[in-house]
Formats: sequence, C-alpha cells, structure tokens
Amino acid sequence: MSAEKADDIAVALFGELFMADQLARNRISRVLPRGMQLSHFSVLNHLARVNDERTPAQLARSFHVTRGAMTNTLTKLEWAGHVHIRPDWEDARQKFVAISPSGRAARDSAVASVVPLIAEVVQTIGADKVRALLSVLRELRISLEGDGG
Repeated sequence: MSAEKADDIAVALFGELFMADQLARNRISRVLPRGMQLSHFSVLNHLARVNDERTPAQLARSFHVTRGAMTNTLTKLEWAGHVHIRPDWEDARQKFVAISPSGRAARDSAVASVVPLIAEVVQTIGADKVRALLSVLRELRISLEGDGG
C-alpha cells in the first residue's frame, strides 16, 4: 500500500472516530441524570468497576487528564456526596478516593439511562459487527497508549 493511500485511510479513520466520539458524548450527556456530567459518570463508573480506592493521580492517569482536571471533578463528586476522599494515613500528602453508596446509586441510575441508548445503537449496527469493532478499537487504544498518548 502506498504511503499516500495509508495516509488517506488514517485521516478517514480518525475523522470517523472523532465524529463518533462527539456524537456519542452528546447523546449520552443528554440522557444522564440531571446535574451529572459525563466526566462524573466516567469516574463513578470506573470506581464502581474497580471496587477499590484510587488516588487522584491514579484516576488522572486512567482518564488521561491533568491532576487539576481530576481534582475539579472529584471536588464536585465529593460535594454531591458521591465519593469519599480520605487522607493516606501513612503519607499525608496523598489522598484516596472511594465511591460512596450515594455515588453507586447515582452511577446505577446513569447506567440505567444510558444502556437503552447504547443497546439501540448495537441493535442498529448488529452485535456481530460491534464485537468485531470492539476488537479493533481495543487494539487501536492499546497502540495509542503505547505511544505515550
């Protein structure tokens, strides 16, 4: 394959990814419970899945955002009562974040509002195509993470 052809494919791929990302974010944001932002849902969902405490720095790395951006999100989640933030008893400079029962309920409510939207997309495209796409997207993500992305 020529370099020009490969470049065209790369540009088309990322154009589609960026547009799909924007459309998905907009649609999901509209169905989230009142007052919940996509970043809040993402952090609550992550904490619910790992079912363990994380430091703000670990969360920032997981989401590829700055510590300041993560601190802002965590402050809002703590204010809403969705996370508990405690000091590290061995290193006072560090904190730990855990999802609260209220946060788990908010996350579950958000999942319940998002699942029908996602299920509709899967049904429209077809489960087999989505499974195949997931494999390719996972490889793409891993490749990008390996580049220090």
